[in-house]
Amino acid sequence: MNGKERINRVLRHEPVDRMPIYEHFWDDTKDMWVKQGHIQPHERLEDHFGFDMQMDWTFDMMAKLDFEPEVLEETEDTILTKDGNGAILRRHKLHTSTPEHVDYTVKCREDWEREIKPYLLEVDERRIRFESYRTVKASADKAGRFFCWCGLHVFELMHAMCGHENLLIGMALDPDWVKDMVKVYSELLIKLQTRLFEREGYPDGIFYYEDMGYKHSPFFSFSMYKDIIQQGHIDTINYAHEHGLPVIMHSCGFVEPLLPGMIESGIDCLQALEVKAGMDLVKLYRQYGDQIAFMGGIDVRCITSNDRQKIDAELEEKMPALREKNGYMIHSDHSIPSSVEYDVFKYFIDTSLKLGTFK
Repeated sequence: MNGKERINRVLRHEPVDRMPIYEHFWDDTKDMWVKQGHIQPHERLEDHFGFDMQMDWTFDMMAKLDFEPEVLEETEDTILTKDGNGAILRRHKLHTSTPEHVDYTVKCREDWEREIKPYLLEVDERRIRFESYRTVKASADKAGRFFCWCGLHVFELMHAMCGHENLLIGMALDPDWVKDMVKVYSELLIKLQTRLFEREGYPDGIFYYEDMGYKHSPFFSFSMYKDIIQQGHIDTINYAHEHGLPVIMHSCGFVEPLLPGMIESGIDCLQALEVKAGMDLVKLYRQYGDQIAFMGGIDVRCITSNDRQKIDAELEEKMPALREKNGYMIHSDHSIPSSVEYDVFKYFIDTSLKLGTFK
């Protein structure tokens, strides 16, 4: 059974020989392992570790494609830039991380209408990395891996453009503005996917990034999700399903209160299940594992500890429950940082696959 077969079966809740496995990494993790001689510079991590999935980040969703990023401030460690969304972000130069959100040009409906919306209404093929998609798709097909188109969904796209604070205030005080943004972004996603897939062929599935929670809470209520965000999810997921494409949705943070709405929207799998935010993989798997598949939920802090006994304890606690249904894919609850020793990560992979193999 290859990776494509394995993941397709898990998404349909059918028996497999072993649980599929995939992992995300911070960019500097591979750089560190290459420097240490564990991985060749041009070697794919999917090939090196034998992962079952491969994905390609294909779209540039920046509003102003012709805008040259403007450097506002630079120190030895950080750089502050203004991008084509008008977002002012500070990034670390010495390691990869989530940028600091400093300021935003778009703060209200009028800013959106003037600065951003006109650039998102029509398809500009410069947004689509056709060659990258073609290359990665061919690589996945050759290796028998499940190939995902991946990209940001509406909440991620909106807060990248106007910031969490302005977005959440808008959801409370001007929901029609945010609904308009959801509509514009979801329609653009469908238009771009249609153009790409008709020209280069369909992937095996869709992987959306949509961080809707933080520690112990979503960013917004279930009723706000239903009223403001959900239609964008329904429209894009319906498009995927019409073309036989299952949808995996990534969401960091505590999103348990939103999960019934996400399932109603049509997701086939929830990914991340961030433990430190309060997500309980085993509880949710037992509660919703007959409706959707799950991917993630293994506490990355056990891996970053570089302590094999902690990895053993985490896996031995969760894997027996995950074997109860045919609907789980092995993944940590976050990206693997460069502090993780290569041999320790290999141990995590090997131990997970041993416990996730069905006799």
